[in-house]
Amino acid sequence: MLSSRVRLVPTAVRLVHSLIRGSSRSFMDLQALLSSLNDFASLSFAESWDNVGLLVEPSPPHTVNTLFLTNDLTEEVMEEALQKKADLILSYHPPIFRPMKRITWKTWKERLVIRALENRVGIYSPHTAYDAAPQGVNNWLAKGLGVCTSRPIHASRAPDYPTEGTHRVEFNVTHTQDLDKVISAVKGIAGVSVTSFSARTDDEEQTRLSLNCTQQALMEVVAFLSQNRQYYQKTEILSLEKPLLLHTGMGRLCTLDESVSLATMIEQIKRHLKLSHVRLALGVGKTLESPVKVVAVCAGSGSSVLQGTEADLYLTGEMSHHDVLDAASQGINVILCEHSNTERGFLSDLRDMLGAYLENKINIIVSEIDRDPLHVV
Repeated sequence: MLSSRVRLVPTAVRLVHSLIRGSSRSFMDLQALLSSLNDFASLSFAESWDNVGLLVEPSPPHTVNTLFLTNDLTEEVMEEALQKKADLILSYHPPIFRPMKRITWKTWKERLVIRALENRVGIYSPHTAYDAAPQGVNNWLAKGLGVCTSRPIHASRAPDYPTEGTHRVEFNVTHTQDLDKVISAVKGIAGVSVTSFSARTDDEEQTRLSLNCTQQALMEVVAFLSQNRQYYQKTEILSLEKPLLLHTGMGRLCTLDESVSLATMIEQIKRHLKLSHVRLALGVGKTLESPVKVVAVCAGSGSSVLQGTEADLYLTGEMSHHDVLDAASQGINVILCEHSNTERGFLSDLRDMLGAYLENKINIIVSEIDRDPLHVV
């Protein structure tokens, strides 16, 4: 009972401070804010290997007055967020990626969790969901190239679509008396939806059944059909895929309205990213005066996304030594800017976009301490 009373004191103090500093703004319930963030850029766009969404949640109810944006959540950045009275930290990179077996004071990532919970601060990470989003990180990175048209290198698929199931099974039924029995049987299988329409084969009136099946139901449907040779031999099974989204996905392939020299492109990129230096690998047969018309862009680590893409230039944060050699051997120039330098500048745009999207209901601030761990010396 004593420990519960002790925990209430800092919470009350934080609420008082929040009311004082946020008198001109309203609070948002954490769950309502999370819903709005997902509407802004769906977490379903994230890569399957990623760890996105709410990573640390204070005990409910939890309200948010100040949303704190950072590219990387280090201990120094956490201290800044606490000093600025953040209620929720949006860390582009997930500070929790690999599973934690314990939460102690031993490692810096465990300490982040402890400090967040002790101070009732949530942690949320969108990561690759923001990479893929039409208004996301890669779209921002492409802005530094000049006037161009762009499309995702690897387009995302629609997360929701009227079609249900993973497979479609189609076959014809000839006799009317069989039709009711077959429909009754397949409708009894969980995970199957049935539609039917008239068909004509070899001048014979038939009914064509189309079954949308889940992966698990598919085998049950096949087992049922295999009992009737007439149905089974003429059965067609189609694998269903969600439609591609034209403006959503990983990386961007950008075609400039007008070609520029590689030297000019380098200066434009440095200006956009506010960098004094970048790393350059010249493609075989290329010089600083070689024209650049098509640029393949990937924020962060670009090896897997850019590989095999035809372009004059690859722009990314980092690539492996051998992937750079492979690109250069094909005459493709490569510019590397260090991992988070291709991402961090997006946060200022994100602050403005979220402010408008959330109708300025909460205070949104960007970390002033967050920076790439690597620098030129």
